[in-house]
Amino acid sequence: MDYELRIIPDCPNSAAALELFRKALSSEEIAADVRVLELVSEEQAQALDFHGSPSFIAGGRDLFPSPASPALTCRVYPSETGLTGLPAREDIRVALRSTLGL
Repeated sequence: MDYELRIIPDCPNSAAALELFRKALSSEEIAADVRVLELVSEEQAQALDFHGSPSFIAGGRDLFPSPASPALTCRVYPSETGLTGLPAREDIRVALRSTLGL
């Protein structure tokens, strides 16, 4: 399965998101590289159904499906304390397990 982190230029959460994704994959004993794709146009956002930066992708599917319209924008995730720029590592692990059918 392919894993991809989709971001926009100058996303303040890019580096932390990549580290978080790698750690979540490692926690699930998934040995995989994470490809980083930087989107630079609204056309790319529409074509890839991109719901903001950072987006965590496994097998071409967003691990956190969103009802929002695709857009070249920042993304927020719910947390126990409100909205934040990154999901919790455990949320990524749960989403990965679901994607893998575990």
